[in-house]
Amino acid sequence: MESELKIRLETVNFFYGKQQALKDISFEVYKNKVTAVIGPSGCGKSTLIRLFNRMNELIPNTRLEGKIRLDRQNIYEPQVDVVELRRRVGMVFQKPNPFPKSIFENVSYGLAVNGIKDRDYLAEKVERSLKDAALWKEVSGRLYKSALALSGGQQQRLCIARALAVEPEVILFDEPCSALDPTATLKIEELIQRLKEKYTIIIVTHNMQQAARISDQTAFLMLGELIEYDLTNKIFTSPSKKITEDYITGRFG
Repeated sequence: MESELKIRLETVNFFYGKQQALKDISFEVYKNKVTAVIGPSGCGKSTLIRLFNRMNELIPNTRLEGKIRLDRQNIYEPQVDVVELRRRVGMVFQKPNPFPKSIFENVSYGLAVNGIKDRDYLAEKVERSLKDAALWKEVSGRLYKSALALSGGQQQRLCIARALAVEPEVILFDEPCSALDPTATLKIEELIQRLKEKYTIIIVTHNMQQAARISDQTAFLMLGELIEYDLTNKIFTSPSKKITEDYITGRFG
């Protein structure tokens, strides 16, 4: 069965002031798949992933050319509600960033901000999100204790639960394991594999083995240009370009 298209980038250029960070990027992201974005430091990976929920607009003097379509709609059209877009396209950052609140308040935060006060509904959503983030068993007895007391790996899964609570369609992961130890990293990778059954996932990773393990498609960026985009298995076993092979085999980067 052919995969359903979720996001399409059409000749995307992005600028910080006069400096061009991304050049003529075009590719497609498929529903319920994991798409990895790899490349050396400073190649534009984080800039790219932040375009999908318009996070780069928070930086002054930036400019985008081209189109990014989510379910066929260009998300950069003036009438698009950015708050609603960020609900549909959730984000998990490099370092876990729980709020200095209880575990319950962290997970229910997005719902509470949207005016949902029904305690039973909130409790149900918190439990479901923590279960989906593979954290419920570890924290169910201390929901009203501070989230800051959790380990780094638990905090990152809490941030994933917080993103899941508002029922996004797409989840962006910006190097979600870079601050974690190997055991916590494995748990996040296993979680991402499960989450793709319900969500479309885009992950930036500097870890080549991680991209090979968990993604379906891989985009390789260099100096703001998309060098190659294909099925992960093909990228890692028989890439079309010599430069891709050199990067993957560790000859540079």
